[in-house]
Amino acid sequence: MDSLVTAAARALAAGDPLGALNRVALRNDAPALALRGIAMAQLGDLVRAKALVRSAARAFGAREAVARARCVVAEAEIALVSRDLNWPTKALESARATLEAHGDRLNAAHARYLAVRRLLLIGRLDEAERGLAGLDPTPFPPPLRTAHELVVAGVALRRLQTRAARAALERAGRAARLAGIPALIAEVENAALVLNAPAARLLAGGDERPLLLDEVETLLASNALIVDACRHVIRGAGTVIPLASRPVLFVLARVLAEAWPHDVPRDVLVARAFRARAADESHRARLRVELGRLRSVLRTVAGVSATRRGFMLVPQHAQQVVVLARPVEDRHAPVLALLADGESWSSSALALALGASQRTVQRNLDTLAAQGKVQSLGRGRARRWMTPPMPGFTTTLLLPAPLPID
Repeated sequence: MDSLVTAAARALAAGDPLGALNRVALRNDAPALALRGIAMAQLGDLVRAKALVRSAARAFGAREAVARARCVVAEAEIALVSRDLNWPTKALESARATLEAHGDRLNAAHARYLAVRRLLLIGRLDEAERGLAGLDPTPFPPPLRTAHELVVAGVALRRLQTRAARAALERAGRAARLAGIPALIAEVENAALVLNAPAARLLAGGDERPLLLDEVETLLASNALIVDACRHVIRGAGTVIPLASRPVLFVLARVLAEAWPHDVPRDVLVARAFRARAADESHRARLRVELGRLRSVLRTVAGVSATRRGFMLVPQHAQQVVVLARPVEDRHAPVLALLADGESWSSSALALALGASQRTVQRNLDTLAAQGKVQSLGRGRARRWMTPPMPGFTTTLLLPAPLPID
């Protein structure tokens, strides 16, 4: 490489995209195109960045396999930032293998981190952890060590391992300060805010209070009977009872748990479970059937007893019954949680991350747009959705990933 390209590459490594563009903005050779693409990505013009990196990949000759592989990695990173989660992962894996075969271990590791970050976004934590297992960040330069620790912290946060997440973020902060890149330091600081913001609400004995992530972790490790409205499961005595596919049973369990240690009138149960304004005999008969099913489901952790005016929950082993609720009770909360990272998402990427159909996600987005909660940019396949981060709480418990004992 000539001196201008070398200087531009050093400017990009130091987080100075404008300095890089000052050196190669008017050049159209392959190395300059690649550097211009990376600089435009750092400045936020992802569409232009993607086009430049692709042009660079085409401009490199067939014998320049390493340079072409680096362009593929750069395009994959642009796709990740623009939340194009359907970007072909096989191309990234092929590029990583090429870089490793030619001894470019740093860029090969960067490619692996991109793959792991994608898995983290779509909630595939086991695969993300396996991807991290083969990486030792010790010999990496500070920026790559920061990226490693941020991914480690991301996995730990999604598993509600707050101590591990805090330690990883502290290591990331030290590495980012060594790198001296302001954007990287800001990214670590923003990630650390999650640990100090309310993550859920605790409903118990008629009272309600917010919980931080470490408090949620402590609650899940306790011997309380927990009706988890974040994941639609019931937890108790080391047992997890999933009820996401049985919404009526979950509503009944939640209503009974919110009232514990008191009972709940039959009319209230009918209204909450069946959304009926007035309970008639058919509703009461259905209520008896559903409560019988709930007894059967909960038999290992609790019972449901009839009282003069209604029913009450009777835990078998726990001394306390609580409800763990989302910080925001909104049926569109998972969509908002993903959009709260401040990035622009396509509806297909949201559908992949949420495990839902694209049509369902699109209907949710249209509803949120009508309410002014999200906005779209672009048209057709280039259309992206975004919203400012929701203030005042973290969205970890809204995201599509399992909690520790799922």
